[in-house]
Amino acid sequence: MAATGRRSIGIGKALVYLVLGVLFVTQVYPLLWLFIYSLKSNEEILSGSFFSLPAAPQWNNFRDAMESNYWQYLSNSVLVTLVTMVGVLLLSSLAAFAISRFRWRYGGAVMVVFLIGMMIPMQATLLPLMIIFKNVDILNTHLSIILPYIAFQTPIAVFILSGFMKTIPHEIEESAIIDGAGVFRTFWSIVLPISVPPMMTVCILTFINIWNEYIMAATFISAERLKTLPFGVNSFVSQYSVNYGAIGAYLVLGALPVIIVYFLLADKITKGMVAGAVKG
Repeated sequence: MAATGRRSIGIGKALVYLVLGVLFVTQVYPLLWLFIYSLKSNEEILSGSFFSLPAAPQWNNFRDAMESNYWQYLSNSVLVTLVTMVGVLLLSSLAAFAISRFRWRYGGAVMVVFLIGMMIPMQATLLPLMIIFKNVDILNTHLSIILPYIAFQTPIAVFILSGFMKTIPHEIEESAIIDGAGVFRTFWSIVLPISVPPMMTVCILTFINIWNEYIMAATFISAERLKTLPFGVNSFVSQYSVNYGAIGAYLVLGALPVIIVYFLLADKITKGMVAGAVKG
């Protein structure tokens, strides 16, 4: 019986390692393939040998990618992403605090409204938003994409933060109120510092979702000086030729910040997502 149990455990571990290996390969291989693609010449790419190594690495593809408007697009992406993250954190933390900590009749209904907001597809709002932004004269500005980004990222942020804040003992707030702290002082000095783990999760998810967003930016932004990083691919496509290697290099450079942020802070995403379930 003992031998049978050890054999079952060994088979179970082997299956787990097999599944993890498959997941690792499926996640890492596209990135590796893109990097190899970025080092090839147009002739190698057009020859159809997608899985072969480059005969001579074309590092000049990265030079061509950075000599385009890469730095301008990068600065625009950083600006839009940072402002969006600050807006999402501010609004979602206040909304989550009100929903989870106040004893009021409509807290559940307001939470349902945010949950419904998570189900609205971004594409369905493009036409009405364009009309609204044109009427208020903010079309073709960074504000025209920052506002929708905040609106679409806030519901999931409220969902994450409110789930965590509900687990904070009310005795902490009651002690602060007895000491003379008001609502905003309690929120700023007590609830907000405790909620750092889920707030980190919100920051990372917002960064990943906004960094490479293209559809809304392409709809509302037309000025070259305001375009974000995903637009840079178009710089290598002309009427008669396409620099495929430079496109690959540009995609690598564009994905690099997201990859670095994710691998450095992946554990914080997990901790923030489960914090509400294990705290208290």
